[in-house]
Parts: sequence; C-alpha cells; structure tokens
Amino acid sequence: MKNLQLFIFVLFLLPLLIACKTSSSQTNNTDSDSLYFRDVTETHIPIDPEAHILNPVFADIDDDGDLDVISALEADVNRLYLNDGNGKLSWKKDAFSNVKNDTEHVRVADFDNNGTLDVIFVAEDDQNHELYLGNGDGSFQDVSERLLAKSEGNGLDVGDVNGDGLPDIIIGNSGEKGQNFLWLNDKNNPGHFIDATEQNLPKVNDATQGIALADLDGDNDLDMVIGNEIPPNRLLINNGMGVFTEKAEGLDLPIPLETRTVLLFDVDGDGDKDIVFSNLTSNGRNYEKDPQMRILINDGKANFKDETSTRMPKNTFSSYASNYIDFDDDGDLDLLISTIEIPGFNASKVHAYENDGKGFFKDITEKAIPNTVIGRGWDIAIGDLNGDGIDDALIGGWGTQARLLFGTLN
Repeated sequence: MKNLQLFIFVLFLLPLLIACKTSSSQTNNTDSDSLYFRDVTETHIPIDPEAHILNPVFADIDDDGDLDVISALEADVNRLYLNDGNGKLSWKKDAFSNVKNDTEHVRVADFDNNGTLDVIFVAEDDQNHELYLGNGDGSFQDVSERLLAKSEGNGLDVGDVNGDGLPDIIIGNSGEKGQNFLWLNDKNNPGHFIDATEQNLPKVNDATQGIALADLDGDNDLDMVIGNEIPPNRLLINNGMGVFTEKAEGLDLPIPLETRTVLLFDVDGDGDKDIVFSNLTSNGRNYEKDPQMRILINDGKANFKDETSTRMPKNTFSSYASNYIDFDDDGDLDLLISTIEIPGFNASKVHAYENDGKGFFKDITEKAIPNTVIGRGWDIAIGDLNGDGIDDALIGGWGTQARLLFGTLN
C-alpha cells in the first residue's frame, strides 16, 4: 500500500517538476545552447565593472589576422585589447596616452596612407582629442598636435568625403560653440589635415551626439546624417567634392528626438541606406521626450519617410547606442540595442530585434540574449573575434562591465 501511495505521489509530482524546470530554463537562459549569443565576458575580457567603456571598435591593430579592440573611455585612459586569435582579449597597457581624458568616441583608418591603421579619439568635457599613427605591430606614435582644434566632441566618423582616396574626419560638437568640424586629409601630406568647416559645412549651433557617413542618394559620394541632443536631426548631401548642403525636407521626423546614435544601413533590402535613430527620453533626467527607436526608409534619392509605427516594436527604454548584425544568418541585418532605464539611469538588458528581410522588426531578446547581459549599455562593436566565421558583439558600459558575446547562429 505504501509503495502504491508513493507511486501515485511521484506520478502527480513529476509533471510539476518538469513544468518548473521548463519555466526555469525559459527565465534563466544564461547558458542555453539555443540562444543566438553566448556570454563569454568572465573568461575572454579583462573584468573592470567600474570602467566607462563608451565606444569600442574592432580592427586588426597588430596585423596578425584577427580583430583587436580599441576602446574610448570616459575619465580613464583609452585602451587597446589584443586578441589571441580565439577571441580572448588582453589589455596592452601604455598603447595610448596615460592621461585620463573624457573620451567619447573612437574611429580607425589609415590616415597617413602607409598601409597601417591609425586611431582618432574625441573627448567632450576636457576637449582633449587624440590622434595616433599605427606602426602595424600594436604600437603607436602620438601625433595629437596635428588635430586642428579643441571642442566638446561627441559624434565622430571618418571617410573619404572629397573623393581623393584619403579618409577625412567629421567631428560632432556640442557646448557653447556647437559647430561640427570637417577636417580634410591633406593629399599632399597624408595624415595632416586642412580645416574645411567654414567652407564645406552649414553653419549651425547644435548639440551633436552621433554622426554617420554613407551614400544616401546613389551618386557614389558620402552624405551625412547628424543626430542631435536638441532637435532637429539633420540630413546633409555631398556635392561630390566634400561640400555639404542641408536637405531638411528629406528627413521626415514627426516628433522631437534626443538622439544618441545614427545607423545607416539597408533596412528593407532594396539596395539603399535607411536610417535608424537610437534615442533617449533624457540624459539621465526625467521622462521628457519619446525614446522610441525610429526607422526612416529611403526612397533611393535621400528622401526619408518615418515608418517606425509599422516596422519597429514599441519601446519605453532609452538607448545610447545600437548596431546592425545578421545574427540569425538569413541574409538581412538585425539589430542589437543597448538600453538604459530612464528616469533613474538604471541598468537594463541588451535587446535583440530580428529583421524579417523586408525591414519589419520583432523583439526576440529572450531567444537571443543571455540574462547576464545587463548593464548601462553603450556603443556596440560587431565583428568575428574568435575566427569561427560568425559575428560577435562587444557592448560597452557606463560604470558597468562591458559584455562580450560570441555569436552562435542557433
């Protein structure tokens, strides 16, 4: 009789145990093999939860065939993390200046046209921008004196805007003198720069936070989209010689935004570049503006229509940054989004939005992102760090641990 009672008890309890286990696996997905990303932070990147890694980028700095990490840090020295070839990163100290600046952004390009990668950092409050020429072995020469002016720099991009084959520099500025800079690379002395701001850019007084260059109207030169803390955002069209004119009517923005990051990529698979803006409700203050991520679709001629309501999930989180990546390997570009809860400036989980191939996104965060990936997320670097042919992601953090995710294609 006792055995029969025990059998009935176990028979009753077993479904409950299975249900609990299933529920636990759905909510605690830290090590699930079914996710699109695996969190390898604890084993593959130096642990420093107090660091303010605002902008990491991937590039092969030491010319060994793998991607290294260059990071812009606020109130700390900027860092170079060298890759061992398997995605494990180690900090190479003293690669850059040991002065702790208020650095916001970094970009990599061959400015002096010698076949090795160079690095530019821009800083905000202390206005100490930095330029380093790479030696090709992971070491650099500091030539910051070549930079033409100081400013409260936030946005930054590099690219050949005047068609001479050399990368130029565009710096987004804020503060009392919120005029953005355009510095053209000197074709007669590559790695030195000519200030073309007054002649080539519209005169404005903005609080720029994000800048991106891409060919938006199909004429084979680089145009520009500017995201501002104080509206409006701006669309600038290049005449092919690096002279930019604002096309205000081409940027359909039905509501005022506080934008932090501008992404230019083909959202809907029609061959032209569309716009995604990452926005805040405010910079750590009260709930002010709508922080909704916004999508603007290009007609191929740099006329952009806001189609957010039909293409993007509704969000209440604020986002300092996002980046595009084909994390499901279906040939279109999906989104990874750093999030912060404002008011409160509280840590939040990185989000993943899956593209259906036609530019309509679905939130699949629980299917893609481990529950460990929580922080005050900042810029996101994308690339194949561990050499398996699958893109990985490094998510910066403001006073929370930067998280390193290996893609799995599950």
